[in-house]
Amino acid sequence: MIISVDHAVKRFREHTVLNDVTVSFSRGCIHGIIGRNGSGKTVLFKCICGFMPLTSGSVTVNGLQIGKDTDVPKDTGIIIEAPGFLPNYSGFKNLKLLASIQNRITKDKIFKVLEKVGLDPTNRKWVGKYSLGMRQRLGLAQAIMEDPSLLILDEPMNGLDKHGVEDMRTLLLGIKAEGKTLIIASHSSEDIDQLCDTVHEMDAGNISKIR
Repeated sequence: MIISVDHAVKRFREHTVLNDVTVSFSRGCIHGIIGRNGSGKTVLFKCICGFMPLTSGSVTVNGLQIGKDTDVPKDTGIIIEAPGFLPNYSGFKNLKLLASIQNRITKDKIFKVLEKVGLDPTNRKWVGKYSLGMRQRLGLAQAIMEDPSLLILDEPMNGLDKHGVEDMRTLLLGIKAEGKTLIIASHSSEDIDQLCDTVHEMDAGNISKIR
């Protein structure tokens, strides 16, 4: 298993957001999580990614326990909520700055990944003037640019038009075909049905497997 969540509880004062969640995800598949707003999907993702500590329980990613063996999961691309970028820089310049942190990829790789998600790498338009759909595409480019083996994507279709959704589905299936693992949260049952090998539902902090 690439991810194992064991008896995860997350409370905010008296409010329980994750209620003894135990779930695991195997490699090389697309796993879907559905649920209404407030069901706990985003909080679960944040705990898996080390952005938020659990009240009790544990999360293990790639054999390392989050918060004990590592602060954040290694070799993982993440989109949770609205991706944060510098608004007065172009998409390319944002990715170039982010890539310089680990200095593992070239300018050509950034160009190619922008083209892969349907953005023009030569476009000097500021990200602050991007549409929501363009921001989602840029967020996915950031998540995949260093070729991680695991992607954790919270509502990756958010803000995309019908054509953009089809592009994104094709792209995600192509990433799976490369042997990657994807965990996707979505409101769209159609996205989940077309993309996912397994489906779990969250409701009031509880998780159950649908297929």
